[in-house]
This record gives sequence, C-alpha cells and structure tokens, in this order.
Amino acid sequence: MAKKLVIFLCFIAFSLRLGATQLLIPMDNSQSNHLKAYGIAYWCLDNGVILEWLLNYKGGAFLIPHLQEIERELKIRGVKYQVLTDGQVSSIKTEIANPEVNMEVIQLEKAPKIAVYTPPNKQPWDDAVTMVLEYAEIKYDKIYDSAIVMGLLPKYDWLHLHHEDFTGQYGKFYSSASFQPWYKEQVRVAESNARMLGFKKVSQLKLAVAQNIKNFVMGGGFLFTMCSGTDSYDIALSANGVDLCESIFDGDAADPNAQNKLDFTRSLAFQNFTLNRDPYFYEYSNLDASNLRNNSTIREQEDYFTLFEYSAKWDVVPTMLTQCHTSTVKGFMGQTTDFHKEFIKPNVLILGETKSIGTARYLHGEYGQGMWTFYGGHDPEDYQHFVGDPPTDLNLHPNSPGYRLILNNILFPAAKKKKRKT
Repeated sequence: MAKKLVIFLCFIAFSLRLGATQLLIPMDNSQSNHLKAYGIAYWCLDNGVILEWLLNYKGGAFLIPHLQEIERELKIRGVKYQVLTDGQVSSIKTEIANPEVNMEVIQLEKAPKIAVYTPPNKQPWDDAVTMVLEYAEIKYDKIYDSAIVMGLLPKYDWLHLHHEDFTGQYGKFYSSASFQPWYKEQVRVAESNARMLGFKKVSQLKLAVAQNIKNFVMGGGFLFTMCSGTDSYDIALSANGVDLCESIFDGDAADPNAQNKLDFTRSLAFQNFTLNRDPYFYEYSNLDASNLRNNSTIREQEDYFTLFEYSAKWDVVPTMLTQCHTSTVKGFMGQTTDFHKEFIKPNVLILGETKSIGTARYLHGEYGQGMWTFYGGHDPEDYQHFVGDPPTDLNLHPNSPGYRLILNNILFPAAKKKKRKT
C-alpha cells in the first residue's frame, strides 16, 4: 500500500511537470515485446495506476499516465512506447469515438488476483499459462484440490486450469506411460489427496473440484483453461458422478450405461458428444479434432486458425479477448487441440476457428455472473509438445500471437464494469 501511494504521489508531481503527457504502448507489429507489454499493464494496475485499453487501435494499445517509474520499467523490460501530448491523446480518442470506426476505449482499474490450478508434484510437461505469466512478470498463486475443496476460490478473480484430467482417468496415459515413474507418482499423489480429503476415488474428488469451479464462475469468477482442461472438465460436469473409469484406473468397472446417463445441461460448452470408452485409447470423447492432424487431414505448415472480429463498441468482452496484431494465428496441438463445432452449445461464442477443417479453437461463454474461456492446444509455440520435451523459451517468441490470447484473458477482468456492453 505504501508503494502504491508513493507511485501515485509521484504521478501527480510528474504529470504537472510534463504537462500531463501520457505513454502509448502500441500493440501492432511495431511492438518489440508484446508479452512483456501485458506485464507492464498488470504492473501498473497492481500499483494503483488506472490505464486505458484502446481496443483495435494499433493492435489493442495501452494508454498509461506518463510516470517516471513506468517509463523506467518500460525501458528495463524492453517494451516499445511513445510519449504523447494531451492534444495527440485527444485526437486518438476522437478517432476511436467515431461510430463508423470499430474501436473502443476501455478503462482498466484493478489488477485481478490470479490463481493457477496446478499439482504440487513435478509434471513431465510444461504449462503455457504458467510460463507466460512468469515471462510477463505477472503475479499468481498456485492452488490445487485441497484449496478448492476447502472453499478458497472466492479470494481470486481469475483461475486457470493446468493441463488436467477431471474424469479421474489420469489423462488416459495408461497404455503409453503406466510403467513410467512420473505416471506412477501422479497416481500415488492423486489417490493420497482423494483419501486425505475424504473421497473414495480420484474421480469423485475431481468432480467436487469441477463443481466448486463452476460455482466460482457462477458467482462472478473468470475461468480460463487449455488443452485437456477443456473437454475433460465439461465431461466430468456432464457425467455428474457416473463412473467413467475402468478398473485399471479405480479398481472397479465403469458404468456400462454411462453414455446414456450424461446430462449436458450441466456442462458449460459442449453437448451431444460421445464418450470414448476404451481405457487404452488416448482420447476422452469425439469432441476433440486432434485426429485430423494425426491422420494428415491438415499438415503443420497449413495449420492456422482465424480470429473472429467483433464490434468493439458493443461486443466489448469478445473484442478484448481477440486483441492481436494478426487475425491469423499459427496452430498448435495438444491432447485436446480443437473442437468439432457440432458439439458446441448454441449460446457459446466461437472466438477463433480453423477454417480449412471447420473446427473451433477458441471459445467463450457466460455462466451466472461470471465468464469462461476454453482454448484448445498445449503450447502456442511448440506445434506438437511431447511428454518430457524442454519448456519453450519465450525470449525467442516475444511477439507470439498465440500467447497474446492467453494474456488477453488475464487483463479483461480488470475492465471497468460499467463499460461492458455485452
């Protein structure tokens, strides 16, 4: 609090001296480091500085008070910026206010408190969200099953689900990795957590976690998840306690009538999908379109998805979520890569699609007072990330459009509520 007061007082003094000039952080192709720019925006909010997000202006530029501490931080982090006079700022805002122009000014007020749902034991893969948060220097807390079951989620504004299996089938890695030490440790830790928290099965614990997360969203929280944290989450909700796990996972047979017992009114994004009941097959259901890559329907060099364009003045939230310096983003695979459109609920917004194969990559919806976003794929800068591969070095990808989409989701909860028009 003392630090924020000092920055605020410095801002007043410095603004008077400079004639109230402001800093513009462009987010178009001229920006040297898009990912660090989001970190600067978050750092300002975290220090009590209100800023503006200029939707669709220079790729979604940020307008920030000209404070010496901020300018120093921009230089340290290697983020390109411009110093604008009041007249220049006024001219930009006049341009944006034109009803014929698809732009809008959104005020960002407060840094969202971020949690990442991730296991305490080391996993043989990396999480894109955790990596980009650390690269952008954005603060977050790690939480897992016990914190969620004990009701700690309401202290956060935004939650990311780490690469996860909410069905209790351990990612369906059994056929390829049941002999691996990391897999055995994963099972041991999950079963121990379930017992400690009073559940007989891991699947029962994961369902309780999924339901608590759903309640978090209903109460006004923001949920973002990628890869298998998307479809496995919705499958667990729709199953609602129906036993999907064969004996190799939990010691007894799965319910033979599980498919008919699914309740799609409980899921957030998907409906009418068919479960894959084979415990040795690396797929939960027919929701995922990864097989279109494995069968070479689309090859890596052709794999791109396109972001939809929304009205910045009316569809404010989807516009924030699709801010980028390009409308075409390089595709990337995961256990869950993208989604067959026929299984997406009609009230769900498709933010990005792979046109060549007719699949959806990037989804958004509302539930209760909150919102959720599902983003297919594992690592935006590693097309086919395998178990045990080294983490992506984001120093090599400071302008990654795929990673930008993750950081859009970090910032949009900070938007001033009365400005939202969706």
